[in-house]
Amino acid sequence: MADWHSYIIVFLVWLISTILFRSIFTKTKTKLRLPPSPLSLPIIGHLHLLAPLPHQALYKLSIRYGPIIHLSLGSNPCVVASSPEVAKEFLKTHETSFSNRPKGIAVDYLTYGSADFSFAPYGPYWKFMKKLCMSELLGGRTLEQLLPVRREEIKMFLELMLKKADANEAVDVGGELTRVTNNVISRMVMSQRCSENENEADQVRKLVKETAELTGKFNLSDYIGFCKNIDLQGFRKRLKEVRENFDTMMEWIIKEHEQARKKEKKINGGGDDHGVKDLLDILLDIAEDERSEIRLTRENIKAFILDIFAAGTDTSAITIEWALAELINHPNLANKARKEIDSVIGKTRLLQESDIVNLPYLQATVKETLRLHPTGPMIVRESSESSKICGYDIPEKTQLLVNVWAIGRDPSHWENPLEFKPERFLSQEGSGKSQLDVRGQHFHLLPFGSGRRGCPGTSLALQIVQTTLGAMIQCFEWKVGGGDGSVDMEEGPGLTLPRAKPLICVPVARLSPFPSM
Repeated sequence: MADWHSYIIVFLVWLISTILFRSIFTKTKTKLRLPPSPLSLPIIGHLHLLAPLPHQALYKLSIRYGPIIHLSLGSNPCVVASSPEVAKEFLKTHETSFSNRPKGIAVDYLTYGSADFSFAPYGPYWKFMKKLCMSELLGGRTLEQLLPVRREEIKMFLELMLKKADANEAVDVGGELTRVTNNVISRMVMSQRCSENENEADQVRKLVKETAELTGKFNLSDYIGFCKNIDLQGFRKRLKEVRENFDTMMEWIIKEHEQARKKEKKINGGGDDHGVKDLLDILLDIAEDERSEIRLTRENIKAFILDIFAAGTDTSAITIEWALAELINHPNLANKARKEIDSVIGKTRLLQESDIVNLPYLQATVKETLRLHPTGPMIVRESSESSKICGYDIPEKTQLLVNVWAIGRDPSHWENPLEFKPERFLSQEGSGKSQLDVRGQHFHLLPFGSGRRGCPGTSLALQIVQTTLGAMIQCFEWKVGGGDGSVDMEEGPGLTLPRAKPLICVPVARLSPFPSM
């Protein structure tokens, strides 16, 4: 949330404006039948109730006020959904009214005025990019063609862990997994490993981290109307620096690709290259295609690539880190997963993506991790028109927060919801075909959103997470030092639900000789 300077400013404004605000707010509120709401403060509304972790704070409010709540986030009206039934009303029954995303100053600036995909307004451009993602950029054919990239990066990660195991060295698991996912995304997007040049790798990781921080950090200008054009927290300076650094990097990469494409066309006599294309090549093809339904601009391309890096790097790494932490704290469950892998794969080769379909317990473990530790703890939308939900009036331009974290822990829908129990996702026959999936079809579990604006990278994320976690379980035992050998499960602040403390482990190789790919 805001630093103490911001609180002082808000407090002073509050003292000056209390009487005026109360008279206006009371008159406006009586016109509509809004959902239940806690007592608000002048100017800041309910912002003070969201600290320190908004998803946890909103969960506590839902216990007291119910599954649908109305809040005032400064001058922005907001409605919070905290049950599967209410989430379904917003995300399915009234989906067309809630297909936009709110536009904050940081997001708008970093995405070149919402020229990306994730935050673009619902309309022709967004529909075109969605179709493009599902058919080409993140479709099955492209993911299959880029399978060797993912396989090679996982192999290199396991080889590094084996060296650490031989030396009995501790590893920052989250940090190393971030390198893996960063390299996978980088090679899929632009055919380059970030780690080939450590300075460039650090720059990319820093940009991704700063982007997540700036888009997730409380910005007073987004919530207090008359502060909109006042940079009280110095955000604009940081935003300008991050976007300039990203823009410089992307211009260099795009120009490099364009030169390589010209050379390739000369060699092929102007014909198309029949090799495996990275995502940037696909985007450049569309930008150059005069017959394309929508011509992509350079800003569209750069903004989309920023989306891919921001959405694909941290989220997968954090999910694997949470899953491993849970298995360390539940060694009996780790043994179940390991026995399943040994029985299906054996001990002479490494687990691969094609094996996942035969590993229902591993799949269930990932689902249970996403239930308790969703990397998108809240789905954020904005209403494009007025509607009536559960008997309440929801005005136009109201922000919607679907508390995915709270829904995953709802005791009325989950037996012993705080218990880590992968078995809840297995059918009675143990086939792994759970009645609940993670793709937003069932509103009890929404780690990737739902409907039109559900995450288009779900398949890629699951392939990376399941295969990497499975290989880590197959090849190593993971030991933590100190105390009783358990892992602290405290959550940290951020858009992607990181751990409060890094997971530091010593990998212990369990297979000899080490299996090959």
